[in-house]
Amino acid sequence: MQERGACVTVTTHSQEETAGFGRRLAASLRAGSVLLLVGDLGAGKTALVRGLAEGLGVPPEDVSSPTFTLMQEYRGGRLRLIHVDLYRLNDPREIDELGLEEVGLNSVLAIEWAEKLPRPIAGAIEVRIDHGDGDTRRLTISQSAAQSRDHHVAE
Repeated sequence: MQERGACVTVTTHSQEETAGFGRRLAASLRAGSVLLLVGDLGAGKTALVRGLAEGLGVPPEDVSSPTFTLMQEYRGGRLRLIHVDLYRLNDPREIDELGLEEVGLNSVLAIEWAEKLPRPIAGAIEVRIDHGDGDTRRLTISQSAAQSRDHHVAE
């Protein structure tokens, strides 16, 4: 893991390692934590969420991409996990209608395709996932400059 300024960079070499990072990250999250997941199709966003779920005590096999349902809720762990996929939404009003800030207040909120959000979410943790060679991924984790919530990036 490399740390550059307010960013932490992690390289993984398989879906299992990407999920493993999600498990470690989950240990630092609490109710109200927001993760903004950014990356191309197939980058590993859902693999990371499976790791988050497992780290929160939710069976990872229960996690699937919510591309067509937009939002999945997973209970049974130490915190409720709300998994959102904005891929199919293009109108900011549709995104606002989801009420993400309210939904995530007592949960961990993981938002795939977060670059579609109409405005930043204060205190959110951004996880940018870039493809490398083969199954290699570079995860760059940074925290929103707006610190109205007290979140810390896991190392």
